Amino acid sequence: MPPEPATGLDALMAPAVDSTPDVVDHVALARLYGEPLFAIPQDLYIPPDALEVFLEAFEGPLDLLLYLIRKQNFNVLDIPMAEVTAQYLSYVEQVRRTNLELAGEYLLMAALLIEIKSRMLLPVRQSDTGEEVEDPRAELVRRLLEYERMKLAAQRLDALPRVGRDFQLPHAQADLAVEALLPEISPIDLRDAWNAILQRARLNASHRITREQLSVRDHMSHILRRLSDVRFMEFTELFMERIRMGEPAAIIVVHFLALLELTRESLLEITQAAPYAPLYVRLSYTRSA
Repeated sequence: MPPEPATGLDALMAPAVDSTPDVVDHVALARLYGEPLFAIPQDLYIPPDALEVFLEAFEGPLDLLLYLIRKQNFNVLDIPMAEVTAQYLSYVEQVRRTNLELAGEYLLMAALLIEIKSRMLLPVRQSDTGEEVEDPRAELVRRLLEYERMKLAAQRLDALPRVGRDFQLPHAQADLAVEALLPEISPIDLRDAWNAILQRARLNASHRITREQLSVRDHMSHILRRLSDVRFMEFTELFMERIRMGEPAAIIVVHFLALLELTRESLLEITQAAPYAPLYVRLSYTRSA
């Protein structure tokens, strides 16, 4: 059964139902206050300044005057002042209606055109010296030709490439020097090299017990003399000489302490060409001849 219509208080409280269709044959133009609009209203008011279209944009009175002359192919040396002045005043009147401040400088040129037109209507009289009177349009023609030359020069400048005129392209020269960085020697590398030397030194164990004075300074001097004749020497080779001579482990230890002392005093450098490569020892200074 269809629902019964509401009556009484229920009818007043029920929301109003919009019976207007959203679109009629898909020709609704717009919605006005929520209602579909199917035709443009005849009383639609459009403010006069709602839309402005500028067909030409001029940079000043001379630009407008030159445009009127060139558009109609007038000879700039023989300007028909009556026709040009009428066209100029027509444009100025349009500008004055919309922008009075902009029309100010155009009105000054309009006054000049009217003055030239009035002077041309007067009879031509010779000067007291008998020379021909200058054409009233001469000064205006000179200004127009000068303005046209400047305008054409500006157009040629604007047509030039902007690179080098408005901005410069960046030029950078990369001066890269690649240097091979030697790996840093860690205490672990030094410890492993020393353990290898100790293992070789234990092979020369002797049962003869002797007592001798061991001097770290003497070994330091020996190492400096040994390295003074060569650019560098392998770390193990510096101790192998002692091991080949049959020196005990105590001598090797003192020799190693002398090496560490020279390194601490920055007299020696311990370097390595690559990770896990042999260690090399060299003097940190150059001996003078």
